Amino acid sequence: MTDIHPTAIVSPGAELGAGVRVGPYAIVGPHVRIGDGTVIHGHAVVDGWTEIGRNAQIFPFASVGLPPQDLKYKGEKSTLTIGDGTIIRETATLHSGTAGGGGSTTVGSNTLIMVGVHIAHDCHIGSRVIMANATHLGGHVTIEDAAVIGALSAIHQFSKVGPIAMIGGGSMVTRDVAPYCTVTGDRARLVGLNRIGMERNGFDEVRIDAVKRAFRLIFRSKLLLKEALARVEREMTGSPEVDRMVKFIRDSERGICR
Repeated sequence: MTDIHPTAIVSPGAELGAGVRVGPYAIVGPHVRIGDGTVIHGHAVVDGWTEIGRNAQIFPFASVGLPPQDLKYKGEKSTLTIGDGTIIRETATLHSGTAGGGGSTTVGSNTLIMVGVHIAHDCHIGSRVIMANATHLGGHVTIEDAAVIGALSAIHQFSKVGPIAMIGGGSMVTRDVAPYCTVTGDRARLVGLNRIGMERNGFDEVRIDAVKRAFRLIFRSKLLLKEALARVEREMTGSPEVDRMVKFIRDSERGICR
């Protein structure tokens, strides 16, 4: 059974799952679908073609699913999808996609989006990501699973952040951040491996050691990048994490933070 506060405005077209709660003065638009157990706190706005999973929370004054800040957007249908258990804190803004960017913005499950975060159009955020206060993403940014973004950071449009990467607070990221790496600064530079993040995500010493050896060859040796990658591929077979790092670097279009 849903619990809708008398002052909330919920469109008749919205689809609310079992146990959804909508707080005072919240607004839910006509194309919104909300999964079981999700809470929309007072004064939050959820609009557009937005789908939210189960047991999520949208806190006061968050703005979720509104049109993108893109002058090429002409009102076409575009979507925002948010996974189960994700928490969106006060005054965060999440925009739908654009036709030019694939038409969708996505956020995975069990991700924490803190106060004042902005997620622009056509961004794709993984699961278990933590984005601290006032982090801002340009359009078309990809953040992979379990990455951590420090407060007051900004990520340039079309940049990618690999899994279990960490960005220090106040950073300006204009290049891609390789998996398992830590970067910081303006413009962000590589400072090391996110060993603590790997441990928290269940990596044992064997897996961590493989990533460390690949990291040293790619980023700390005097080899050219293409030579280092080739040597890692030749000498370090059998590690999915190393394979993922190498592929991420090879696929990078903006270049890697080094």
